[in-house]
Amino acid sequence: MKFLALATTALLSSTVAARSSIFGASVGGDITPNVDGSLSVPGDNPLQHCQDPKDDILTIENVDISPNPPKAGETLKVTAKGILSQNVTDGAKIHLSVKYGLITIIRQTADLCDTVSKVDLTCPLRKDKETSLSKEVDLPKEIPPGKYTVVADVVAADEKTKITCLTAAVEFKRGGGVVFGGFQKEGGNKVGL
Repeated sequence: MKFLALATTALLSSTVAARSSIFGASVGGDITPNVDGSLSVPGDNPLQHCQDPKDDILTIENVDISPNPPKAGETLKVTAKGILSQNVTDGAKIHLSVKYGLITIIRQTADLCDTVSKVDLTCPLRKDKETSLSKEVDLPKEIPPGKYTVVADVVAADEKTKITCLTAAVEFKRGGGVVFGGFQKEGGNKVGL
């Protein structure tokens, strides 16, 4: 499913751009986007931190996706920037969970260094150096309608040091409409549901 590649890329790209990414709180826990937006990731995107990122070693400066919201049958471009406060070495992991409605359709762990190599970065990822990332994903014309919730928790090799944790809720409607976290985006404006 190319949609899963999109969800993973959007989350991983932000993480990777910041030089790591994804899970944070508890892998497989029921982390959902907060409604007040206080944990929103800077930029034009539907991403949120799973919890207060004050202890994360990755500071995400911004993540932009275009088009936002994504459109079936189009190319999604993800750009991101971030900086690490500690080096990230081999053995760092990304714990990824994707739900379709209430059903978990993906729960996997990936090697962060293998993942970042796909966007021209290599481990060790150096601290105090701004890193940028850009990735494009072709979305299929037919994305099954429904609510998708993605959580990406990225941890260092010791499994205790949190790099970052990101989450996003995206609802695809029949006919190509998309809803992010309870707001439908129309003509660049969020419309409450």
